Amino acid sequence: METIQIQYLDDTIKRLCYIDGKSDWIDLRAAKEVEMAEGEFQLIPLGVAMQLPEGYEAHIVPRSSTYKNFGIIQTNHTGIVDHSYCGANDWWYMPAYALRDTIIHKNDRICQFRIVKNQPKLIFDEVGALSGKDRGGIGSTGVQ
Repeated sequence: METIQIQYLDDTIKRLCYIDGKSDWIDLRAAKEVEMAEGEFQLIPLGVAMQLPEGYEAHIVPRSSTYKNFGIIQTNHTGIVDHSYCGANDWWYMPAYALRDTIIHKNDRICQFRIVKNQPKLIFDEVGALSGKDRGGIGSTGVQ
């Protein structure tokens, strides 16, 4: 088990925790009330900064209900925080784009994260043809 140092923006930010039995992802919350007009972009503060262990990174994505509840999408679709982003002022944010007028209240759950090991170094071996089963080249359906 790894230990991660965490700094909270203030004492009113709800503390991080796992949702019992549902997932190993952890919810992140808005650190302030945010009003957004349709078509507006904002960096929504998440109220945390962490010092991840070397060799690890955090993957931040919207919750499945974020668009339904707030009408926002995360502009980079997946945010990556590497272990070097660990200073006292390296706060985490969600880059959000509003598809309708919305208000997000402080401590609303708007995204989630998990900590993963960095990808290992890879060597690419160029070949003339691959030897696996041909599935048609378009995802799992194999059709266009």
